[in-house]
Amino acid sequence: MSIRLAAALRALAVSLALAAASASGRGALAHEGHSHGDAVQAPPPQAAPRAEAASTAFELVAVAGTDRVRLYLDRFVSNEPVDGAAIEIETPEGPVEATAAGNGVYEIAAPWLVRGHRHDLLATVSIDGATDVLALDLHLPEPAVAAVAVPAAAPTWVANLRHHLTHQGPVGAAAGGFLLGLAVIMLMRSRRALPALAVLAVTVTLLLGTAALAHEGHAHAEPEAAPLRGVALTPSVASGVERARRLPDGAVFVPKSVQRLLALRTGLTGIADHRRTVELPGRVIADPNASGVVQSSVGGRLAPPPGGFPNLGARVRKGEVLATVTPPVQAVDLSDMRQTQGDLDQQIAITGRKVARYERLASTGAVAQTALEDARAELAGLKDRRAALDTIRRAPEELVAPVDGVVAERAAVAGQMASPGTMVFRVVDPEKLYIEALSFVGLEPGAVATARLPDGRTLALAFRGAGLADRNQAVPVQFAISGNIEGVRLGQFVTVLAPTGESVAGLAVPRSGIVRTEGGAVVYEHVSAERYEPRSVRVEPLDAERVIVAGGLGAGRRIVVQGAELLDQVR
Repeated sequence: MSIRLAAALRALAVSLALAAASASGRGALAHEGHSHGDAVQAPPPQAAPRAEAASTAFELVAVAGTDRVRLYLDRFVSNEPVDGAAIEIETPEGPVEATAAGNGVYEIAAPWLVRGHRHDLLATVSIDGATDVLALDLHLPEPAVAAVAVPAAAPTWVANLRHHLTHQGPVGAAAGGFLLGLAVIMLMRSRRALPALAVLAVTVTLLLGTAALAHEGHAHAEPEAAPLRGVALTPSVASGVERARRLPDGAVFVPKSVQRLLALRTGLTGIADHRRTVELPGRVIADPNASGVVQSSVGGRLAPPPGGFPNLGARVRKGEVLATVTPPVQAVDLSDMRQTQGDLDQQIAITGRKVARYERLASTGAVAQTALEDARAELAGLKDRRAALDTIRRAPEELVAPVDGVVAERAAVAGQMASPGTMVFRVVDPEKLYIEALSFVGLEPGAVATARLPDGRTLALAFRGAGLADRNQAVPVQFAISGNIEGVRLGQFVTVLAPTGESVAGLAVPRSGIVRTEGGAVVYEHVSAERYEPRSVRVEPLDAERVIVAGGLGAGRRIVVQGAELLDQVR
């Protein structure tokens, strides 16, 4: 009995050792679907096999397919795709020239992929007279392990048992445990230990082999017949479609193909001295020397000029008639005007006859020439008074443009009664606008400031002056807008960033690279070719386009400066 028991135990030990070695080998390759290599830099298991290399000028990523390798070439600092480069790849079958596919993508044929799982490639990149050599270490995943072989001479029930255990999961494990106990009992009571040993060995091997192949919810189905060194690709890889993923540690894995869709761009941070700035609330106003209002000096009824009232935004010239105002005449005033008109008409008739008589007598010398001239002057004065009275009754007041510009405001309606001092039009030169801000601190006189519009655009400002009287405990400061001011409107609110004269040392980062979250400001660092890690930082305003990173980030880091908001949405 002791000899049989010892033989049984030895067989059991051999089976356990073999199954454990098989399970540990497979588990080391793909335990729970994760890589046991460098967990920080390894891509997710759903990604295609890939390799990356970088130099001070370029960044190269090679993605393996079934029989081709796709190469993505970018600038190392800016992450810009590089087109027009000549790439020669040293492959196991010799040097191969890569074919350009556009947008920094190149391809080579790779029939040698099926003949191994590790390939050392050497890429020589040449562009604009510069050459760089990059080494790529391409690792392919191990193929699915073949099923445990069953000797041809084994009974049919052994093969059926193996198939049942492999496909039944927990049920197969329970059945295997029962058979294992049955085999031990047979060893103890039977003289024929060979069949029992076979049952015992096969059962243990199948149990542990099945657990190694499909544990923790993995698929239990056997793969199709494939070459021993073939590459097994996931469905997403086989279809050539990859997507960005948020990794468990918070980093974001973004394939190069997706980076091109998101147009991700990076910049290198550096420490420098910058002038400290403050953010001020501001508003767009008109230049007082290039704008004006059109008002009526007397009350009256508005009427359009021959061409009609000018529309909003219409360009007008200085002195151009924009509207007319006809003053109303009251009944009492009309009666007085008629009486005055009658008196003037009577005086004009009398003086006219007097002038005619003096002209006849002057020829005989009975009347002096001076008397004739006085009579004529009196007649001319009476006619002028009569004409002026008619003009007052009939001629309206003309409202003209005070400066060259465009009509910014209009309150003119035909037939409307305009009161004296009421604004009818406002004319502004759109090329000359100011921004008025309220400052609670002293600013650097004559410094160049910037303004940020709500849509993210920036404006260059030139200091024009500061008031001496406080307004709500703040000092009004005026700046002139220089450069392109297309789309800027009067009364528009802006944020003015003006220097205070103090200096501060720090990292200047574009505002487009800052992501505002519940926990504060976050930037994304480009740590490797396809990996981005969030970094919490403390920022201070610098100007309309940049902020200063006061903490949380060192110099010489590649930071996302374009597409950070899109990158933050990856889940």
